[in-house]
Amino acid sequence: MTQKKEVNVAIVGCGFMGLTHIKAYMKIAEARIAAICDAVRLPENGDFSGIQGNVGDGQTVKLDMSRTKAIKDYHDLLSNPAIDLIDICVPTHLHPDIAIAALRAGKHVVCEKPMARTSALCQQMIDAARGARGFLMPAMCIRFWPEWAWLKKTIEEKTHGRVLAARFRRVAEPPGWGNFMDGSKSGGALLDLHIHDTDFVQFCFGKPKTVCSRGYSKLSGAIDHVVTQYEVASGAAVHAEGSWAMTKGFGFNMSYTVNFERATADYDIARGADALKLFAEGEPPRTITCPGPDGYETELRHAVSAALAGRKPTIVTEADGLAAVQICEAEEKSVRTGQSVPVA
Repeated sequence: MTQKKEVNVAIVGCGFMGLTHIKAYMKIAEARIAAICDAVRLPENGDFSGIQGNVGDGQTVKLDMSRTKAIKDYHDLLSNPAIDLIDICVPTHLHPDIAIAALRAGKHVVCEKPMARTSALCQQMIDAARGARGFLMPAMCIRFWPEWAWLKKTIEEKTHGRVLAARFRRVAEPPGWGNFMDGSKSGGALLDLHIHDTDFVQFCFGKPKTVCSRGYSKLSGAIDHVVTQYEVASGAAVHAEGSWAMTKGFGFNMSYTVNFERATADYDIARGADALKLFAEGEPPRTITCPGPDGYETELRHAVSAALAGRKPTIVTEADGLAAVQICEAEEKSVRTGQSVPVA
C-alpha cells in the first residue's frame, strides 16, 4: 500500500481564524485545501478580503477555487472520502456537533480553542474520538509559538535552574468580530483568550492543584477579565492575567516574565524584534531570537504530519483540551465565590 503524501483539508468557518488557518496550510506542502465551508458568509470566489482580527500580518487571501470546493453545509464534507481532515474554526458553541460528526465519519479533526464551552461537552468529544479512525486535536497554538516553545524547553531542561515565579499576560480591547459578546456561547475572555495561558501553565508546570482567581464581567455576561494564581506542584509562584475588557484603542498585548534561579526571561510582543530578552547571571542582557514559522503554521504542520503518519498528535492532545477547560471552569468558580477552588 502506497503511503499517502498529501492531506486533503476542509476548513469549516470562514472568519478570522479560518483565514488564519488557510494562510498556514498554504505554507505546508503536504496540505491541500480541498474545501472551505461556511453556512453564513461563504466566499465562493475565494476572496477573503475584509476579514480581520487582533493578531497576524493583516494580509488577505484569494484562494484558487479551481482546486477548492465552496460548501455551505458541513455534512456534505463528511460523506466525501477525499476529505482527510476537518479543521473547525466556527464559534465555540458549534464545535461539539461538528467534531463528533466528523469523528464518526472517520475524519481527523483539528478544533480551535476552547475545545467546547464546557468540560462536559469536551468529554463528549473525547468519547467520540475513542476508537475513531481519526484523531481529535485542539488547536492550542501557544504551545507551538516560537518564544513559548523556547520557554518550555528552557524550563524543562533547567537551563537556568528551577522556576521561582512566572507571570503570563494576554489582554485586549473587545473583539470586533464574531459573536463573542454572548458569553453563554463564547465563555468570555476567560475561555476564549485567557485559556491560552491557562493551557501553557499546565503544559509547563502540570495541572494546577487549586486556583485563586479574581475578575469581572463587563461585556459578555461571562468573565471578561481575570487574574489567577495557580498552585502548582513545583511550588513556583505562577499567575496569569487575561482580558478583552481594555478600552477601545488599546489593541492587543501578550507577554510573560519568568524568574529562574539564575536568570529572568521577559517577553513583550510590543518590543517587536526585541520581544524576548534574557537577563542571566554573569552575562550581559541579550535578545533571544527564535527563528521559524509562527505557532499557527507549526501546530498545523504537527497535525498534518500526524495524519500522514497515521498517529495521534503528541504536543497537544484532546485530554489537554479538556483539562484547559476544567481549569478555566475552576477559575470561573473562584471568581464567583471569592474562594480558592480545587481543579477537577
